[in-house]
Amino acid sequence: MKIAIITETFLPSTDGVVTRLKESIKYLRSQDHEVVVIAPDFGVTEYEGAVVEGVKTTRMPFYRYREFSLPQRRVKDLLKKHDPDLVHVVNPALVGVSGVYYADKLNYPLIASYHTHVPKYLDYYRLYPFKPLVWWYFRKLHNYADVNLCTSRAIKTELDEKNFHNVSVWDRGVAVDHYHPRHKNEEMRDRLSAGRKENKLLVFVGRLAPEKEIHKIMPLLEQREDISLAIVGDGPVKDELEETFKGTNTVFTGLMHGEELAQAFASSDALIFPSVTETLGLVILESMASGLPVIAAKSGPTMEQVEDGKTGLLFENENTHSMIQAIERLEDEELYQTLCKNARQEAEKYSWQKPSEQILEYYYKTLKVFDEQAATTSKKSKVKVTE
Repeated sequence: MKIAIITETFLPSTDGVVTRLKESIKYLRSQDHEVVVIAPDFGVTEYEGAVVEGVKTTRMPFYRYREFSLPQRRVKDLLKKHDPDLVHVVNPALVGVSGVYYADKLNYPLIASYHTHVPKYLDYYRLYPFKPLVWWYFRKLHNYADVNLCTSRAIKTELDEKNFHNVSVWDRGVAVDHYHPRHKNEEMRDRLSAGRKENKLLVFVGRLAPEKEIHKIMPLLEQREDISLAIVGDGPVKDELEETFKGTNTVFTGLMHGEELAQAFASSDALIFPSVTETLGLVILESMASGLPVIAAKSGPTMEQVEDGKTGLLFENENTHSMIQAIERLEDEELYQTLCKNARQEAEKYSWQKPSEQILEYYYKTLKVFDEQAATTSKKSKVKVTE
């Protein structure tokens, strides 16, 4: 097959969507499929033999931290140029709208995947009155697709309730060989704890944005001098968070990648995950693969990954006392060692092999659904699906 992937984010950006796409592309290329990625133009033209076509970007007035690609006709030109057998639109919202629209107009089989819980984000930007409209918008976009994907059972249930059509779960994965307890490093621990290596060291990894709810960790640090926090990442509220956590045992590292990030995970004592807006939370599995228990606010997608008392500790959202109680449980050394061991064993079940194989299966399913619809319409699939 020749597959066109249209995505709102790609290299050199680093987030869960990009990580998943990178692993999928590597697998598809290993199976001799052609891949074309249409993404915001940040100078990348190739990845693992896949062609990367950049499209014009712009900076939004309400979100100056990064640039986005808006809907544009160039997407149509690129689809006609490459003439794929199937179009996969990842997180359709802006440029992905063009992917959905032109895939439909040019009669290509279409699969769409839902990765970012934008309607939930509106609660954190004082835009909650617009939630019904935003749900309508995303439902309309996704229901153009022959097949829809999401990344957790909890989100599938929500999308089903919102009348998204033909939704399946695209399983989670993690680089189990890259994230590993062997990367534990005293020099890194010294850096993350600002020299207070004897403290209990919690690490947060992710985009520094309102919906990540990082501020909820602050009361913990105010009450416990023996806890240090390392915040790994960058984002639009970094300056605000630095001011909020000023005077506490907190280190802001900025972005980390590769070996450095693997060391940051393995050199900490636990991952703290306060967000309840994730559709999955890839850093949870990365932490577990590194042998770290996860201390997380309860949410559907998080509770699919973290079992309280076995691979991590859960606390009630917006409940400081519950969070502090979870941290106190880490002081039970026997429990802590059990959590570390179980976390690594659980993560080992989720290499990227299965979800990478799975996306190819979903591509063939998309072609099959497209063919079935063609039996009652004038549409005709370009690729014959053999059973």
